Amino acid sequence: MNLKSLAEDDRPREKFLLKGKASVSDSELLAIIMGSGNREESAVELARRILNSVENNWHRLSQLTIKDLMKFKGVGEAKAISIATALEIGNRKSQQEVLERQQISSSKDVFEVLQPHLSDLSTEEFWAVFLNHQNKILYKTCLFRGGIASSVADVRVIFKTALEHFSTRIIVAHNHPAGSLKPSQEDITITNKINEAGKLLDIELLDHIIITQNKFYSFKEEGVL
Repeated sequence: MNLKSLAEDDRPREKFLLKGKASVSDSELLAIIMGSGNREESAVELARRILNSVENNWHRLSQLTIKDLMKFKGVGEAKAISIATALEIGNRKSQQEVLERQQISSSKDVFEVLQPHLSDLSTEEFWAVFLNHQNKILYKTCLFRGGIASSVADVRVIFKTALEHFSTRIIVAHNHPAGSLKPSQEDITITNKINEAGKLLDIELLDHIIITQNKFYSFKEEGVL
């Protein structure tokens, strides 16, 4: 393959990375799936020819067999399987319902979401629930694990994770294995640190929840936050 073809084969990937998936044409998407063209054509040119053969219709392309795809010069069994696999993924995706994200409307909702993860532990864990502006859960995870008496929460890690998931609101929570719901001075201090850091980043701390086996304490409801 000549240098011109190699350069053209790389361009769709660069375009995808720099400008986003919506900027990539159908032939460029197919070229990315195939990875390379043949001696006479770049991957984009080969992809364009394949799509032209089915009138640029993805549904018709998905109806081609592996043997049909292998009739195109430069498409071996591996490329044909890659194309068929990508199209099958798209087909299965179209048949699935979009899952509705769970919405948080109260501290009790948070307790019900996190209780299965925290209620029976013998050591402390610090969790965060990352929400969008509608209070729908984008992501939840354990961020820190501590000893029998305490867990250490790093505010930088909390907000790094929030930014990664484009979260505009967060709720933090940790468990008290001993069963006490009373917040410690350390609990109050970390809550204030998270709250102040959130103001700088325009990411709102909605609540901090302490969880025991079957009860919870809400900093928001108790007026501590």
